[in-house]
Amino acid sequence: MADERFEEHLRHPQGHGAIPADAVHASAGGSACGDLVRFGLTLDGTRVTAAGFEADGCGALTAAASAAVELIDGAPLLDAARIGAPTIAAALGGLSTGKLHAADLVSDALHQALGAAARSGAALDPSPDRTLVAMSGGVDSAVAALLCTREPGAEVCAVTLELWRDPENDAEASCCSASAVRVARGLAHRMGLPHLTIDLRDEFRAGVVDPYLADHAAGLTPNPCVRCNGNVRLDAMVDLADRLGAARLATGHYARVSDGLLAHAADPAKDQTYMLAALAPATIARLHFPLGELTKPEVREIAAAADLPVARAPESQDLCFLAGTGKARFLERHGRLRDREGAIIDRDGRELGRHRGHHHYTVGQRRGIGLSAPDADGLPEALYVLGTDADANTVTVGPREALSTTRVRLRDLTLHRPPEDVDAVKLRYRQRPLAARLDGEDVVLADPMDGAAPGQAAVLLAGEHIVGSAWIRG
Repeated sequence: MADERFEEHLRHPQGHGAIPADAVHASAGGSACGDLVRFGLTLDGTRVTAAGFEADGCGALTAAASAAVELIDGAPLLDAARIGAPTIAAALGGLSTGKLHAADLVSDALHQALGAAARSGAALDPSPDRTLVAMSGGVDSAVAALLCTREPGAEVCAVTLELWRDPENDAEASCCSASAVRVARGLAHRMGLPHLTIDLRDEFRAGVVDPYLADHAAGLTPNPCVRCNGNVRLDAMVDLADRLGAARLATGHYARVSDGLLAHAADPAKDQTYMLAALAPATIARLHFPLGELTKPEVREIAAAADLPVARAPESQDLCFLAGTGKARFLERHGRLRDREGAIIDRDGRELGRHRGHHHYTVGQRRGIGLSAPDADGLPEALYVLGTDADANTVTVGPREALSTTRVRLRDLTLHRPPEDVDAVKLRYRQRPLAARLDGEDVVLADPMDGAAPGQAAVLLAGEHIVGSAWIRG
């Protein structure tokens, strides 16, 4: 029977060479594996009205694509979004290990096409019980989705963003790669959830990576995660939630919402409000943070109790687009920022040594300078980066006390409450809040701190609430 189903789809493939003229389409595969499938479909707002494909590769690829066309033809959008590689393989009577790759590729292309169609043409009736969950393939977002499913009357659907694709990346270590998308889709389907894939690579490149490269070229220390959350990822998913009639967007961030503002998570060691600080109030109003009251060990315990395969998965430690490649290599390859030797100077402009490129240094840095200077007693004293000059290609260094400041200049200041409400600021992600007040577009610290890096985010607080954000001016 299994062979009969496979042979029927292979001999008489449904939708082969019949991608509708007005279809939204997507491709998967390519030169690396030798198989390529292009899948297209049309949506009338709530259900798939037509589908077709083109395939170049093994017979299993054609059969799998044909089965997918048959499965989604006329299906409601969210039902189609529950169809993955196991469903496709089952429709063929099962596939051998060597042929499962074909079902994976078809599933990849199908879900990219479904996501693109949903993003541009979905129009589901609003439901106060429907939640869209952002899933990255990690334990935090998986548990966030799981907790949402446990709410009374809950309707939960999942979305994963593909933000970056680069052959030099370690796809398994990135939370935004095609590999991560596949893992997240498998987790969602394991929970019985519909899952959509959204390709935001163009928006991510323009809104995050290009500014990251430009900031490095200008001698700044960028924070791409704040920019990504505030301008690219979450707004795109809220827009999709509107299309799907979902009342809210849930994420696996450790944060809370209180009085219409972001508020610190219960676990200060995991609090991620710094990275979310650039969000607009309208976006914050749509967000739900199921992990806001939990600690990381508690999240892992929930995942283990539910037998989720990511329960013990390691956390990603690097920027998603740097996974598997070093920053210097990335800057050279994508931003053409090559090493260019220049002078390391003191505050009086005297050359103390040489560096390999200003973009390798940030304010407050000590390691990697390779120099010291005599202190008042003639003993060697560590030197710190005080500033960089991109135009002159110089790095200025000095003693640690030269970094001390009580006034930090800001740019692009956004406030959600009156300036007099500000009583603290965070100038780095892992930094504790510092008592402070606003003075125009400067933040004045109650006690001096060492080294505010130009280009980093300044997050303004009133108590535990995030009331504004800005960028540190050079």
